Amino acid sequence: MKSLLSIALASLCASVLNAAIKTELVEYKHGDVTLEGALVYDDAVKGPRPGVLVVHQWKGLSDYEKKRAAMLAELGYAAFCVDIYGKGIRPPTPKEASAEAGKYKSNRTLLRERVNAGLSAFHKQSVADPKRIAAIGYCFGGTAAIELARSGADVAGVVSFHGALDSPRPDDGKNIKCKVLALHGADDPFVPAKDIEAFESEMRSASVDWQLVKYGGAVHSFTDWNADGSLPGAKYQEKADKRSWEEMKGFFNEVLK
Repeated sequence: MKSLLSIALASLCASVLNAAIKTELVEYKHGDVTLEGALVYDDAVKGPRPGVLVVHQWKGLSDYEKKRAAMLAELGYAAFCVDIYGKGIRPPTPKEASAEAGKYKSNRTLLRERVNAGLSAFHKQSVADPKRIAAIGYCFGGTAAIELARSGADVAGVVSFHGALDSPRPDDGKNIKCKVLALHGADDPFVPAKDIEAFESEMRSASVDWQLVKYGGAVHSFTDWNADGSLPGAKYQEKADKRSWEEMKGFFNEVLK
């Protein structure tokens, strides 16, 4: 009996040791454009699990988003980092990133199509339950997450971390089927008061189940540990980062249960 118990324990330990957070690159298409996302999951979890779509900031899909996806995988989710720009398009400087992001921020229809292409690719991954998917995004990606909701996508909820909150087509709020959580730096110089007011008005007019949480003293990019303040108005703040992550976790416990 003792021997059998020892064997069972050894087998369990070996299984735990062999389990790992896996990252797989996934190519998919939007029209003729090839995109390359990253699927991240814990291979110790068996079968489909709730999924989280992760949308990158203005420099494109990077190790930052993959790390956030790994953190989600550790919580038991499957995460898919989408690629809005296209395979290999990763602008290295703020000037180039601004230009690339501007192509999509000025064309919300295209932005919605690209983020929905990522959602469709995620649906094809066996590790994710297509009926339990939410989306998050950082900066530019936060805007994309809200646009995903405005497109009428069938997701459980979206979370914007320090994303733009403008409302260029406020009537599209009526398309939103999911819950919306916006996590915002109260002192973010890149998001004017009029944009916040427009966002709130759109959500109210469309009777969306929405929340807006503001973090005092936080500016833009408050979750990005690479934001050192060299770009004025964008700087990491550990307190707001941790609080917003916990806010997201509570939100997911509600919408993905």
